[in-house]
Amino acid sequence: MGARKRLAAEDYKEWKKTQAFASLRNVPTSPRKMRLVADMIRGQRVMPALDMLKHSKKEASKRVEKLLLSAMRNWENKNETLRMDDQDLFVSEIFVDGGRALKRLRTAPQGRAHRIRKRSNHVTLYLGNYNEVEEVIEDVEVEEEEIEETED
Repeated sequence: MGARKRLAAEDYKEWKKTQAFASLRNVPTSPRKMRLVADMIRGQRVMPALDMLKHSKKEASKRVEKLLLSAMRNWENKNETLRMDDQDLFVSEIFVDGGRALKRLRTAPQGRAHRIRKRSNHVTLYLGNYNEVEEVIEDVEVEEEEIEETED
């Protein structure tokens, strides 16, 4: 492995130590159905997102609810000195990738066969803090103002 690649891998490993996330692998639901649920909670605060998932009729919402609870527990483990009630946590990122597809055959008329694909998916959920996001936005705005002043 080259030096650049090794340094990038080490930086990524350090970043993951501070980031609160949870992932779910090989969920036996089609990715399209799971994305409907993921889109419902993307960008929402944690408690309203949990309420939405609890009251949703979709089967995938139960699995995403457990995933969100797991991400919350992971955040608590990484931030033991902070209280979750004081923080303004939200679902900063959630994405659904296609997983392994089981391929089956179904009999068809005149001796033929049709392929059935039983799809699965992988879900990854990241939590963020609104307070930290607002600080970053303010820093960017200050830098933009400084750039405009130097150009004038």
